Order: sequence, then C-alpha cells, then structure tokens
Amino acid sequence: MKRIKEYREQRGFTQQQLADQIQENRATVAKWESGCVFPRAEKLPALADALGCTIDDLFGRGKE
Repeated sequence: MKRIKEYREQRGFTQQQLADQIQENRATVAKWESGCVFPRAEKLPALADALGCTIDDLFGRGKE
C-alpha cells in the first residue's frame, strides 16, 4: 500500500490532514504508507475518495 503516500503527496495532504479526513490517526496512516499494516476493508472507500483514486489504484491495479 505504498501508493497511499504517492496519492497523498499528489493531493498535497500531510499525513495528519489525510487522517483527519478519514477519521483515523496519523500514526496509522504512517504505518499504511510504510507497509507495516494494511487499512481495514471498511476504511478503503473513504481512503480512495479522499485520495481521488479507486480502491484498485491503491493496490496498484489501476489503469496505467
């Protein structure tokens, strides 16, 4: 899920701003970006919406 960082930076968000948008904490967003843990399934739609991408994009399955 390292694409989360890529999409977050493209949108100009800090980790805290993204966390606030999806009602999560910054440390969790950092763990997602580092690949230590994956977002829970119920967070994926909100995460994709906040980042302006699809869930498939987050998993690297989007159209390139």
